[in-house]
Amino acid sequence: MCSLRDAAETLGTIGAEVYAASLDSVQELASFAQKQKLPFHMLSDPDGSAATKFGVLEASGKYAERVTFVIDESGVVRKVLDKVNVQSHGEDLALLVEELKKK
Repeated sequence: MCSLRDAAETLGTIGAEVYAASLDSVQELASFAQKQKLPFHMLSDPDGSAATKFGVLEASGKYAERVTFVIDESGVVRKVLDKVNVQSHGEDLALLVEELKKK
């Protein structure tokens, strides 16, 4: 999350919007976002229905896998990133979005 926060200005400049989803409650997410100074939307999925639809709910149903979905303006999933470098994910994502926009 911190690398996405640190790359927020770059991502915004290229027209990318960042949304993070979690099984945590709205209150927990608001506290986390405030503590980490996250400049993007945090979406609460307490029943795991969105995680299930995206295929990222772990078998226990208690956790969602950490996956990044790059979705274009038409709602088409253009890329799924299930292994990321947490240190450079924000920068890597900005480069990927720029590359996908050229196609």
